[in-house]
Amino acid sequence: MFKNKVVLLTSIALLTASSSAMAVNLKIQSVLNSTGSEVGYVRDFAEDVAALTNGRVTMEILPGGSVVPNADIIDAVDAGLLDGGFAWTHYWSGKHPAAMLFGSPIAGAGVGIDNIAWLSWFHAAGGKELYAQLWKEMDVNVHGLMLQPVGPEALGWFKEPINSMDDFRKLRFRAPPGIPGQTYIDIGVAAVAMGGGDILPALEKGVIDAAEWCCPEPDRDFGFQKVLKYYYLQGLHQNVVNADMYINGDKWDAISKDDQRAIEIAARAARLDSMSNRIYKNGIALDDLLTNHGVQLMDTPDDYFVEYMAAANATLNKNAEENAFFAEVWQSQKDFAKIAVPFWSGAQMSNAKLGMAFAETLK
Repeated sequence: MFKNKVVLLTSIALLTASSSAMAVNLKIQSVLNSTGSEVGYVRDFAEDVAALTNGRVTMEILPGGSVVPNADIIDAVDAGLLDGGFAWTHYWSGKHPAAMLFGSPIAGAGVGIDNIAWLSWFHAAGGKELYAQLWKEMDVNVHGLMLQPVGPEALGWFKEPINSMDDFRKLRFRAPPGIPGQTYIDIGVAAVAMGGGDILPALEKGVIDAAEWCCPEPDRDFGFQKVLKYYYLQGLHQNVVNADMYINGDKWDAISKDDQRAIEIAARAARLDSMSNRIYKNGIALDDLLTNHGVQLMDTPDDYFVEYMAAANATLNKNAEENAFFAEVWQSQKDFAKIAVPFWSGAQMSNAKLGMAFAETLK
């Protein structure tokens, strides 16, 4: 009798555990088409999630525009029309300005934070908890997963050299949406926000004269080198830039706690993969652009840094005055920077001088 009772209780426990970990397939719409390295990294993340959950959680990555217009992704996820979306956090700065501090804190949040230091803030100094709060502040039913930190992004591609901000202001320039792009407008640049798929046709038709996207590898994948030959690496609008995934809150809650934990671990691995892979693959792409495609690497004019930094700080202060959560996140980043940046920037000076010394030997 006792043995039968133990068997029965064990069976019930197994059945309960099985039912609490039901299989979930998530349809995730990207803001990009099916090609490009960013989408490749999302698929790698999906494979990790499937492996860590023993196939209980799978993801289907849909190309941009396949279900809803890309600008509507976050609203569609909130409403449950999409299970999830993939974009860059700052795309939603129109819903809440603090999205910029997670996606692309302009000019290093005004306090010298680079892409690696930003990750330190995210992991070790309260950033991740504030990121979870962001979606509540935006009033969307979403669980966010930070996936792809990259940077620093290039200033962009130009049809002719620019020697000063006066030259830059003569051009129509594709800039990122949200606050980074608005900051270009603030310094007199005719900045135009447009989706990734529209940039190359706009350049070919002369609708815009210059453009930015990301870094050498994604830029080469886009094909900028086919229409523009002057490439400027140093820029401030996105020296930190992060892409993430948004899962509908009800869908997330339907996933078992163990599988949620597995997804968070896969997201942490994705952040490492993105950061580490980009360094090498951007190096390969830059060498290819310069060696095989006639691209000329240029130095950004000095007055750009002065003007953009001043406008960025004005924008940061204005948003902090107008929005309490923005002020809270920015204060957290400033508190982190006060401790971390003096050390990190000093160490990076050593690293940069070491690297430049080696680069000189290659010439």
